[in-house]
Amino acid sequence: MLQRIQVRNRWKFIFKPWEEADPWLFAACIGLTIFGGIMIRSVEINQGLIDWWRHWVTGGVGLCLAIIISRCRYQILIEWKWPIYILINLSLIAVRFIGTTGLGAQRWINIGGFYLQPSEFAKVGMIVTLAALLHDKTVPTVRDMLRMLAIMAVPWGLIFAEPNLGTSLVFGAITIGMFYWGNVNPGWLILLFSPLFSVLLNNLSTPIWVAWIVIAGIIAWRSLPWPWLGTFAAVLVNVVSGHVGHLFWGVLKDYQKMRLTGFLNPEKDPLGSGYHLIQSRIAIGAGELKGRGLFQGTQTQLNFIPEQHTDFIFSAIGEELGFIGCISVLVVFWIICFRLVTIAQTANDNFGSLLAIGVLSMLIFQVFVNIGMNIGLAPVTGIPLPFLSYGNASLLSNFLALGLVEAVANQRQRKKRWN
Repeated sequence: MLQRIQVRNRWKFIFKPWEEADPWLFAACIGLTIFGGIMIRSVEINQGLIDWWRHWVTGGVGLCLAIIISRCRYQILIEWKWPIYILINLSLIAVRFIGTTGLGAQRWINIGGFYLQPSEFAKVGMIVTLAALLHDKTVPTVRDMLRMLAIMAVPWGLIFAEPNLGTSLVFGAITIGMFYWGNVNPGWLILLFSPLFSVLLNNLSTPIWVAWIVIAGIIAWRSLPWPWLGTFAAVLVNVVSGHVGHLFWGVLKDYQKMRLTGFLNPEKDPLGSGYHLIQSRIAIGAGELKGRGLFQGTQTQLNFIPEQHTDFIFSAIGEELGFIGCISVLVVFWIICFRLVTIAQTANDNFGSLLAIGVLSMLIFQVFVNIGMNIGLAPVTGIPLPFLSYGNASLLSNFLALGLVEAVANQRQRKKRWN
């Protein structure tokens, strides 16, 4: 009896530092990583590659880092926000000089055979920086928002110039999510992205574009502290953006336009920009309800979809495991999102809450865009599916983000937990 008590106390001593951590979040992320390795193995089984094994090794390293980070006091990151910010910018600048080029972009740094992608870690760095800037502002002002946007614009511009459209879009999603949770006026967020809407609408329909400019002016009048000046500036920016976007669209070559709009009608260029989308839809459709079986998908096993182990891993899931497999993956992602919201709502402070929402914004945007391009509802942007797609830097950054959120969860007061 005494021996049993001693064993029980020993295990309690080992796990006590993580007793407030979120086991569901850990389990969901680990499960997706293991499942991702299985699907990567299925994609590459006839090619003699071992990316599936590397995926698991990287995931194991990332899990160890996440466990270590989850025991740390995340509040110290507030004092380290500027060193972190400077470090991510220096790493992105280094890519311009010593980076390795691949797939038409210069995004990687080769360190002893390990290809490091600084833009992936920059996402986590920007979450920390924005959370540190927002946490002590009860109601951010326009000046506060513009200052934070200027700070974010530096790494965003470096990433966009690689070029890396996908990650730059993720930066936008992180910013919107954290600004909204940080009590930034929703009208300001709409005005912030209104120029982008003007660019798109002016190329689709002039009357709709004009109506949007009127709406932007009304929002500016009702939300900005200086109505006349703010309304004039909002209207002017949207008018200029619409015309500049129209001119820019006319300068683009046909193949560049097809890359941006090919997902609307991929059959126009079935052997070019639409090839991935067509083959991906065929694979997912062929899976039907239960799928063709693991390692049995024809589109997957015959390599009809290039780079399927990265951006198009969801098409392999759809073909080999069918609708049931796809829904199961979505349910696990839903669990992750639910746990992140739970942690954000029960965090001890605003900084921890903002960290959780930043990670949530990053993950949920990547999931929606990646699955959207796999089923033909979004253009191919090179955004991986978190924890499932092959990519060492992406997987490590996701586990670093997981460690930060678990650190927030681990320091919650027990009375605040409602799960």
